[in-house]
Amino acid sequence: MKNKQVKSNFISWLIQFPFKIIFSRFTLAFLMLVIQGAVIYFCTAFFQKYLLWLFGGVAVLGIILTIYIINQTDSPAFQISWIILILLFPALGVFVYLFVKLQIGVHSLSKKYQKLKLEMETYQKQDLKVYQKLQAENIAESNYVTYMNRLSGYSIYQNTISKYYALGDEMYPDLLHDLENAKEYIFLEYFIVAKGKMWNSILEILKKKVSEGVNVKFMYDGTCSFMLLPHDYPKYLESYGIECKVFNPVVPIISTQYNNRDHRKIVVVDGKIAYTGGVNLADEYINELSRFGHWKDTAIRLEGEAVRGFILMFLENWYVEHRGKKEYQKYLNGIESRNGKGYILPFGDNPFDHYLVGEDTYLHILHQATQYVHIIMPYLIIDHEMMNALRNASQRGVDVKLIMPKIPDKPFIYYMAKTFYRPLMEAGVQIYEYTPGFTHAKMFVSDDVRGVVGTINLDYRSLYLHFEDAVYLYQDQSVLKIEEDIQDTLEKCELVTIEALNNYSKVKLLIGKLLRVFAPLL
Repeated sequence: MKNKQVKSNFISWLIQFPFKIIFSRFTLAFLMLVIQGAVIYFCTAFFQKYLLWLFGGVAVLGIILTIYIINQTDSPAFQISWIILILLFPALGVFVYLFVKLQIGVHSLSKKYQKLKLEMETYQKQDLKVYQKLQAENIAESNYVTYMNRLSGYSIYQNTISKYYALGDEMYPDLLHDLENAKEYIFLEYFIVAKGKMWNSILEILKKKVSEGVNVKFMYDGTCSFMLLPHDYPKYLESYGIECKVFNPVVPIISTQYNNRDHRKIVVVDGKIAYTGGVNLADEYINELSRFGHWKDTAIRLEGEAVRGFILMFLENWYVEHRGKKEYQKYLNGIESRNGKGYILPFGDNPFDHYLVGEDTYLHILHQATQYVHIIMPYLIIDHEMMNALRNASQRGVDVKLIMPKIPDKPFIYYMAKTFYRPLMEAGVQIYEYTPGFTHAKMFVSDDVRGVVGTINLDYRSLYLHFEDAVYLYQDQSVLKIEEDIQDTLEKCELVTIEALNNYSKVKLLIGKLLRVFAPLL
């Protein structure tokens, strides 16, 4: 049975791969090269007398655009990638840059989110008692909360119970139980949805709950599920009374809008319970399907006041293209206090707000750490700031450990990750690889007091381009559980040594180094 599933999954991957290539910035770069060749040929054939002027003009435009890019506030990594692209392909580099930066659809969506943020401010106010209590305990933590609240509207909560899951397999039964017991409403927002045991069992519960009068809202990313679900799947779900929206659905045009994918994984039940983490709605996430060995993923369940953060986060994406009445308070009425200790801050990252709250949260943990920072990630394609923070933490005596997959899901991304190993290891960062298979978890934990569980990878897509979400924990009971899981996972890992790195394929490292040049644009 599993062999059939593996074969089916491989065929599905083969079908999806061309579409992933088509709707990516890689396609833009490739088209630029092809079109530039055509332009050069055309100019050579028909404008031989004016070639010097034409290429001179293009060179001047390239210089002007390079100066413009340098003076922007974008990440240096993005600036360098664009500059190299323009210098390598001056004939059309300028036009491709303008195409990416001036798309009407992207700017229109950005304005909608700005308007929505203003509408939601009434519901995003920080509880001053909680804030003042935290401020009296730790001014650095309260400053972090000030940053999150002022810039993005996210608040920190108490009176919440958290439950950490070391595997998607462990989360799955609890999720089914909570969905079965829903009385008022269910929200689901996911990046990947694929037919199989996990999604089929959840769907049956959703159908049942709708028949009982429960309001079910379901949203999934249009790009990633393009070949996993039928095009008319929303209509199928709506026939059962399930409200369904596809975030940023795929249409047959080339657009950088597809880079802003909804990578969030959110469940909210009755305003009382919320889930997030790395687990999508597909069988590999609960190890019912083996794709890359054992799938190591994590999740967290919240019950109490912090659920409010996930209600508002879900409604943000649900309402961005909504033309009817927007109801907020209706879904906030079910929130109840629970006798939990510590502080919990649910937060999202939005590519249109111009703030890197995901990366800044990881940097906050690295800067505040005094004893250790332990990390699990599937990918490692980091910018200068993150590289320096990891190295500096280790060099000042903090125990920095990073767990990566031994069996990667994307070979070329893995080649790039390998190019970051040496500078980190030379600074004292210990890198481990999970020998049973693939790590899809996205977690930071530090000093037994701070932790993050969510969807945010250490790569440019997650940190700069995608819609993401996570839970920041301070002095919460789950922080110790996360560290226990890290220690258990380390026992299943092998430490990467300089010797092993020296023996790694030089060809693969070269490919990784070449790809790094354009990593922010891929």
